[in-house]
Amino acid sequence: MWKIFTKKRVAYTSIAFVVGGVSTYYFYPEDSKRIRRQQTQRLSIIKPQLLVSETYADAYNQAQSAISSDNELHTSWVPPSRREMLNILKNSSKQGLPEKEPFDLLIVGGGATGTGTALDAATRGLKVALIERDDFASGTSSRSTKLVHGGVRYLEKAFKELDYGQYKLVKEALHERAIFLHIAPYISYPLPILLPIYKWWQVPYFWVGSKAYDFLAGGESMESSHFLSSTKAIEAFPWLKKEKLVGAMVYYDGQHNDARMNVALALSAVSHGAVVVNHVEVLRLLKDDNGKINGARVRDNLNGDEWDIKAKGVVNATGAFTDGIRSMDNPMCDNIVAPSAGVHVVLPNYYSPRKMGMIDPSTSDGRVIFFLPWEGITIAGTTDSPTELTYTPMPKEEEIQWILNEIRTYLSPDIEVRRSDVLAAWSGIRPLVRDPGAKNTSELVRSHMINVSPSNLITVAGGKWTTYRNMAEETIDTAIKVLGLKPLNECRTEKIKLIGSHGYSPTMFIKLIQQFKLDTEVAQHLANSYGDRAWAVAALARPTGMSWPAFGCRLNPLYPYIDAEVLYAVRREYACTLVDVIARRTRLAFLDVRATLESLPHIIEIMSKELGWSSEQQNREYTRAVEFLVTMGLPPQKAKGKS
Repeated sequence: MWKIFTKKRVAYTSIAFVVGGVSTYYFYPEDSKRIRRQQTQRLSIIKPQLLVSETYADAYNQAQSAISSDNELHTSWVPPSRREMLNILKNSSKQGLPEKEPFDLLIVGGGATGTGTALDAATRGLKVALIERDDFASGTSSRSTKLVHGGVRYLEKAFKELDYGQYKLVKEALHERAIFLHIAPYISYPLPILLPIYKWWQVPYFWVGSKAYDFLAGGESMESSHFLSSTKAIEAFPWLKKEKLVGAMVYYDGQHNDARMNVALALSAVSHGAVVVNHVEVLRLLKDDNGKINGARVRDNLNGDEWDIKAKGVVNATGAFTDGIRSMDNPMCDNIVAPSAGVHVVLPNYYSPRKMGMIDPSTSDGRVIFFLPWEGITIAGTTDSPTELTYTPMPKEEEIQWILNEIRTYLSPDIEVRRSDVLAAWSGIRPLVRDPGAKNTSELVRSHMINVSPSNLITVAGGKWTTYRNMAEETIDTAIKVLGLKPLNECRTEKIKLIGSHGYSPTMFIKLIQQFKLDTEVAQHLANSYGDRAWAVAALARPTGMSWPAFGCRLNPLYPYIDAEVLYAVRREYACTLVDVIARRTRLAFLDVRATLESLPHIIEIMSKELGWSSEQQNREYTRAVEFLVTMGLPPQKAKGKS
C-alpha cells in the first residue's frame, strides 16, 4: 500500500510540474490567446493513463476547464518569480526599446488599498506596477479586527447625531461587505455576533438598531438579526455573566483572514497583468520639466539595488505613512494623517464559542470591544488612542490590561481572566486623515479621502478593510481623469473572483483528506486559507512517517500549519523573509508567539534549503524574527533566552 501511494504522489507531482510549470502569466491582454494555446498543447501530452487516482483525474479535468475561460484562473497557474518582476521594473526606464513604454501607473504601498487599486487598474487593461517597502499587509492591513462589516456603531451615531455622512458610510460598507464575501468565499464568511442586554429598556433600542442594519443591507443582507431570551443567550454563549441578563440581540457581519486576503489581492493583480514586487522602497519621486511626477527612484531592500521606474502617474497608497510620500512631492506640505493605535489581544479558544462573536458597546470609557473567534483562537479588542507613527508598533501593557479588565465585566465570574492566558498581542496603526482640500482641515475624514497634488501625485488614504474595493475604484477613476489614461473597459472588480475562489467549495477539504491523507484540521485550514490552490499546497506536503495522517508535517503540534506552506509561500507567494512566512503567509505569529518562537529553527531550515541562505543570513533572519515577535507580545526575557 505504501509503495502504491508513493507512486500516486510522484505521478501527481509530475503532472503538477508539467501543467503548472508552463503556465504563463499575463502582462498584456493580447498575449492571452497565445497563452491559452500553449496551455492546451502542454495538456494534450498528458495521457489519461498517467492519472492514477480520481484526484489527479479531477486536477486534469479542472486544468482543461480552466483554459476555456479568460475570466478564470485555476491552480495550474504559476505566478512569475520576483526576479522576473524586478527585471520588468528595471527595463521600464530603458530607452530605445519600443516595448519598454512607461507604466500607466506606479502604485506605492502593498496593503489592502494598494493591491486592490493594482487589481482594479490591471482588470481595466492599464499597465500598472506596484511596489511595497516591506511585505504585503506588513502594516495596518494585517493588524485589523478581522471583520468585514458595515459598522453598527456608525449607524448608531448616524441616528443619534442625524449625520447623513455616517449613514452613507454604513450603506456603502454593507454593499462592499456583500461583494467581499462573494469574490473571496474561501477566506471570508458570515459570523453571528451577540450583543448582550442587561437593561429591559435596551431591548427595543437594540432590536430597532439591528433591524435597521438589516434593512440598510437590503437584498445583500445575511441572515436576519434576532432576539434571544436570557436562557437562549447563555446557551449560545455560556461564558456570559448571567446576573441581570435580560437577553441578547444577534446580528450578522463578515469575518476574514486579512493578511491572506491581501496576498490573494496581490496575486490576483499579477494574474491580470500587474507587476507587483515587495521589499522595494521609494527613495524619491521623479518629475518632468513641467514639474509633473513621472516615476520614482527605488531600492530593492533585499540587495540594495537602485533604479528608476517610469510611469505616467504615481498613486500614494501607503496608509499610515502617507505623509512620507507626500513630503517627497512637496517638503512644505502639512501632515494629514492622525495615527491612532488599535490594540488586540489573543486568548485561547476556550474563551469563546467557535462560531459566534460578541460585542460590548458600552465599555468603561465608551469605546467598543469585540470578542471574536478567529483561526481557532479568540481575539479581543480594539482600543483606539492617539499614537506615534512607527514601522514597529507595540501594544502597551496598560492597553492590554484595559482589554482584560473590560472582558472580566461581561464574562461569568467563574472564569478567571489571567494575563498569562494572553498568547499574543498586537498594535495596528489606523490612518485617520484630514482632507487637505477641505475648507476645515482640522476635521478628520470619517471614511476615505482621495487627493491630487499640483504635480499630480494621487493620494488615497483612510477608509477600512471592508471598503478597499470601492476606494480602489474611485482612485483609478480619478487617475484616468487626471492623467488622461485610456482603459480598455470599465471597473470590473465587483464581479471578478480572487485567486483561489474559482474551484473552491465548502466541502473540498474532504477530498484533500481522502486523497492526500491529511489530518482533518489541516485539510480544513488549507481549504480555508488557499481555496482551490490548496491542491498545489497539499502536493508539496511531506510524509509524516505515521499511518495517519500520512502527509502534512506540522510546524507546531498545536496549530494546523504544515511545512508545505513554507515551500509554497516562497515559490508562489513572494515570501522572502522569515517574518513574511510566520506573520503573513501563515498567521502563526498572530496566534501564539511562544509557539512561533519554538517553530523558527524548523522554518529557517526549510527556507534556507529553498533560498540558499548562508549561516550568517539564517542568524540574521532568526534575530529579526525574534525582534518582530517581541512587538507581537513575546516577553523580552523569552527572547533573550534564545540564541
